[in-house]
Parts: sequence; C-alpha cells; structure tokens
Amino acid sequence: MPGTPPTRFVYLGPEGTFAEQALRSVPAAERGTLTPARSVGEALDSVRVGDADAALVPLENSIGGAVGVTLDEMAEGDPLVITREVILPVEFVLGARPNTPLTSIHTVAAHPQASTQCRGWLRDHLPDAVVVDVLSNGAAAAGAGAGEYDAAICAPIGATRHRLATLAEKIADHPDAVTRFVLVSRPGPPPPPTGDDLTSLAVYIAHDRVGALLSVLMELAVRGVNLTRIESRPTGEALGRYVFFLDCTGHVADVRLGEALQGLRRVCADVRFLGSYPRHRWAGAAGERPVPAPAGLSDTDYVDAAAWLARLRTGELT
Repeated sequence: MPGTPPTRFVYLGPEGTFAEQALRSVPAAERGTLTPARSVGEALDSVRVGDADAALVPLENSIGGAVGVTLDEMAEGDPLVITREVILPVEFVLGARPNTPLTSIHTVAAHPQASTQCRGWLRDHLPDAVVVDVLSNGAAAAGAGAGEYDAAICAPIGATRHRLATLAEKIADHPDAVTRFVLVSRPGPPPPPTGDDLTSLAVYIAHDRVGALLSVLMELAVRGVNLTRIESRPTGEALGRYVFFLDCTGHVADVRLGEALQGLRRVCADVRFLGSYPRHRWAGAAGERPVPAPAGLSDTDYVDAAAWLARLRTGELT
C-alpha cells in the first residue's frame, strides 16, 4: 500500500462476520484498530471524512452476484479508490452453545442469505427446525450465544467470538462459494504494479450515441486489455440511464492500460477511476503466472512503437 500504511480500519459490521474475518487477513489490520460500521455507506463515509484510513466492504459474491449498495456508494460522493482485494471462502458453520446435541435444535438464527445458501443442509439435517431471520451472521451467533436461539448459521469467526461449539462445518450448498471484499482508501498514488493487477472503473456512456457501449469495449479490446467483470447500475437520473462498472486486467502504470484509459476519456461521458491494485493471490498459488499480453501489445511493444513514431516526426525513417 502506498505511503504510510493505514492503522484505523472500519468494516461492514457487526463483529463476528465474514467482513471482519476478511479484514483480519490483511497484515496491516492485525496491527491497527478495527471498528465495525452499521452499513456500507457509513463505512465509506468514515474514510471520506477522515475518521478511518481504510474501509473493507463486500463487492461481490459468487452466488449472489454484485453488492449493489457498494457499487452505488463508490460511484457517488467524494472519490475513493480500491487498494486491495480479499477473496474469502464462504464457509458457514452451525454453532450452538456447548453440549447442545443436534437433536435438541428447534430454532436456528440466520441471515436470509445464509439460510438460503444452506437450504439443502437444513432440509437434510434439521427439517423440523424453525429458521429465524436476523440482520447479520454476527447477530445470529450472538443470539445463539445468549440463548435466544438453539443454534446459528454463522461464520467461523462468529462461532469463536461467541463461544459456540461447532456442530457442523461447511454446510453451504455450494462449497466453493466465495465473497470478494475490497479495501478502500482516500485517493492517493496506487500500489506499485506487480505484473498481476486489476483496475476498476465506473464508466458513464454517452446515451445519445449509437454503439456507445461497444466503443467502450473496443477501447479495451484493441489494446489487449482483458475485461474480467462488467456490471450495470441505474444512475437514478432516469429510466435507461446506467453506469457501468468494469474490472480489467492491468495497472494504471501500464502503457497499454494507460492508452485505454485515455481512449475511454475521449469516448465516454465520464470515467471514475476506482483504483489499480494487486489481484488476490491464493495460498499455495506461487507457481501461477498472469496471462501474458498478446503479441504486439506488451508495454515494450508500446514503447518501441512510440519511439518509432517520434523518429518519424523528426524526419528519421529508420
């Protein structure tokens, strides 16, 4: 992370949720203060006004898709930039007070998304239990710990925090589900390029121009910039007016991505830069390598082409 490492972190609360678990995987967070926020907007506004150095918020889930409120908050208000992504496996557990047998569980507290993702397990193992909706995974664990419910579907950190015994692990119907979180800070120099980076943008197209979205995609494609995600959200201005959120491979310091950004600036109504940051690296993935640039589209190729054009403009033809 560029400059002075952050020491004051805020995250989407409450305590004992996947967001806190994800934040604790960031090395700097283990040495800083961690404060839960009541909403994504509150977390990001804490950074905007200087009450926190960085906020960790969810961006997308492999089952539920994009977190719309995070996209909306990033597109509006004073600019913020992503400096890191954290991808966390969503491994729900069933927690209960110690010495609680599975056969005595009649009520299960769960956030609606959690119970939906564990529907199959609940049907097979607790078909007669009543699932009670609560506001968060952390609240579910707290409720079970306080004796309000017999058990809770929660994150492992929530079970530990509220001293629950884990009766079952990895109970989600989709065992490979993950949530992508992003660490967001006030604008500043981005982390240096690593050779395996992502750049995020919010792009406002010219709605009165035919093929406006196609022109956006072409600015990336012709330079060999791979688009890894595109998501549309209404701007709130009128029906049919959307902002497009793009994730693409590369770093703002890369020549080809820099040229693509210049092209987007020319053809779009507006472009909000949301950050260049290292792609999440999985444990044990040291042998993986990023996909190389297509032939003729590496930074070296761009530098050579620029030098050639400069010589032509001075009259040198060799």
